[in-house]
Amino acid sequence: MGMNWMVYFVIAMAVIILISNSVKVVQEYVRGAVFRLGRYVGVRGPGLVFLIPFVERMRRVDLRVITMDVPRQECMTLDNVTVSVDAVVYFRVVDPANAVLKVYDYVKATHLLAQTTLRSVVGQSELDDLLAHRDRLNEKIQKIVDEGTDPWGVKVSMVETKEVELPEGMQRAMAAQAEAERERRAKVVHAEGEYQASENLAKAAHVISTQPAALQLRYLQTLSNIATDRSNIILFPLPLDLMKAFVSNPNPEKK
Repeated sequence: MGMNWMVYFVIAMAVIILISNSVKVVQEYVRGAVFRLGRYVGVRGPGLVFLIPFVERMRRVDLRVITMDVPRQECMTLDNVTVSVDAVVYFRVVDPANAVLKVYDYVKATHLLAQTTLRSVVGQSELDDLLAHRDRLNEKIQKIVDEGTDPWGVKVSMVETKEVELPEGMQRAMAAQAEAERERRAKVVHAEGEYQASENLAKAAHVISTQPAALQLRYLQTLSNIATDRSNIILFPLPLDLMKAFVSNPNPEKK
């Protein structure tokens, strides 16, 4: 009986080992690339996957979106300005077979390709484009990396540059440039305001010159405004008729 029990135990252990090697559970977001004696035979999953024990092997591939940080890169722009740029790459596997057969490590390969592409694209762009049109830079990097990873069964869905760091001297120069630009705009606005005010004053003077009573009313209104001011100003009102002698024609006709 003891010998029979040992035989049954060995058989049970062998069955358990065979089942564990032949039945696999694959998640919904995972696919399994199956190899039979080293030869690729297809992709299986999700759910229960049955393998031939000791003959077939399965390598799992995650299909979810992978978020990868591209470390800060020191780059020289097209106009010879040194900048530091980092980015984030979003990609996922769309063809598990190529992700296993065509590249040793698709995550590392995509990571290195994104780094070199970031440096190359920044080197082909001017600083103003890099700062003002960052969306174009992102699209260009995404397109190049996506084309490079397409043979590996990897789809790059989005690339976002996180931060562009400039040298301190360049930051001061750009701040001075922005300040000068604001001063220029302020002077232009002030000059336009003076021009419009002068036009309105000329029109008002023309209207008042045609109506002598309007000038007298304006004079009285000015006196009223000054009288309400609590200051040490001494006001001597003079009739406007006394000023006519000073407004006479400076070049009278000779008789």
